[in-house]
Amino acid sequence: MSDTLQLAFSKAVALPEPAREKIARELLDRIDASSRLRAEVDAGIAELDAGLGAPLDIEALIREARAEHDQG
Repeated sequence: MSDTLQLAFSKAVALPEPAREKIARELLDRIDASSRLRAEVDAGIAELDAGLGAPLDIEALIREARAEHDQG
C-alpha cells in the first residue's frame, strides 16, 4: 500500500463514524467510476486496434460541445 493511502486511512480511522462512512462511500464511488472509465478506454482501444476508428472532425466536435454547454 502506498504511504499516502496508508496515511489517509490512518487519519480516517480517527474520524467519527459518520465521517468515515461518508469517506468510504466517496472512495468506493471514485474507484467504481475509475474502473468504468478504464473499461471504456480499453474498449475504445480495442475498436481502434480492430480498425473500427474513423477520422475525427475536431471543429464539429467543438461546435457540438459549445452548443451543449450553452444549453446547459
